Amino acid sequence: MRFRRAVLAGAVVAASVLLSAAAPTPTADPEPQVDPIRNMEYWLDEYGVKTAWKTTRGEGTTIAVIDTGIGEGADEMKDAVVGGADFSGIGTPDGRTPIGDSDSDHGSWVGSLAAARGTGSGKGMVGVAPRAELLSLSVGFTDDATVPFVDQVAEAMRWAVDHGADVINLSFTTNTLDWDPKWDDAFLYAAENDVVVIVAAGNRQSGTEEVGAPATIPGVLTVGGVDREGRASNSASTQGITIGVSAPSEELLGLSANGDLVIWEGTSGAAPLVAGIAALVRSAHPDLDAANVINRIIKTADPAAAQRTVPSALYGYGTVNAAAAVSRSVPAVSENPMGDLAEWIRLYRRADAPSAPTPTTAPATVAPLPEAEPPTEAGSALLPSADTLRYGTVPLVALSLGSILVVLGVTAAARRIKSARLSRSPSRPIKE
Repeated sequence: MRFRRAVLAGAVVAASVLLSAAAPTPTADPEPQVDPIRNMEYWLDEYGVKTAWKTTRGEGTTIAVIDTGIGEGADEMKDAVVGGADFSGIGTPDGRTPIGDSDSDHGSWVGSLAAARGTGSGKGMVGVAPRAELLSLSVGFTDDATVPFVDQVAEAMRWAVDHGADVINLSFTTNTLDWDPKWDDAFLYAAENDVVVIVAAGNRQSGTEEVGAPATIPGVLTVGGVDREGRASNSASTQGITIGVSAPSEELLGLSANGDLVIWEGTSGAAPLVAGIAALVRSAHPDLDAANVINRIIKTADPAAAQRTVPSALYGYGTVNAAAAVSRSVPAVSENPMGDLAEWIRLYRRADAPSAPTPTTAPATVAPLPEAEPPTEAGSALLPSADTLRYGTVPLVALSLGSILVVLGVTAAARRIKSARLSRSPSRPIKE
């Protein structure tokens, strides 16, 4: 995926000057000045995040970010990451060293949108779930990695589950509808262990016209992107029937590995916003399983103004509403509304072939053959044997005698008929 980036140091300074110039003369009880960085995080107000914070900020939850690694340079992230590992073969064991050339900051941007801590009361960038803990699992998106990408993701998924992840965020796409069978077991392992998996839908700007794996895997919550007006983004989103919900994907903020603040776009950023909301829901409702967490998020989404059907291929069930997801009454479900991976595997993967029989070195037991009859004494070649008399001479003689008797019978019958005709009286009377 490609991203639009810009370092915000100058923009933030300019915004600070404008806010200072516009501020009234201080009184005895001055109003607290709005932090320009926090003010740029429009999704906190417009998508109900601040309202949800009145109930929870994600305490007691863990979000695993399987990406290029969350760097250590940002002050806002120092206490956020509590563990990690590398699966690329070229990172550091803790998963904190950024992987890749052009997109090495990608994992840091993703992690900051999910759970950045800010730099003080109302200052600095803050994530949707600022009290959730992060796991940094570094993977390599390029050929530099020494481990195949499919194996990296599969191993990272299992590691995240085994180390207490409540939510797993995957901000990448393979641009193919199908996925390697190795992912069957990895994603099924997450589902069986009650982990919510959030996946980015992909971006048209990067050449993705429709969602690809892992966004096509049943059971994951796939996130599409919208612009500032709540319309499906023309560049920073794609479409597909597996999209479950939409979130902001344009004019996003992100903290780079070295601490720089940038503006970027893409469903790679929309996904961690929803991952943060999933952490808020799990924190507020610890008794809910993954299926019901996902169900609350999609059933409390607000249909987009341009949305004609619910769900739709552009918006899913609508745009996220963090406050409603946390506080609204939603009937419980018994199945994941985004699909059942186990059932899909049963229907579409070939059944395991039966195991071949194990060869044995023990000799097989064979019943003994009957004893052969003793040989008969050889006779003269000029004399008939019992077999030739039985199967040749006797039948031939019987057939010949029968034929002779038939011929004689026919001849005698013919003579008698002829004799009878000659002795018959004439048919006309003789005149006297």
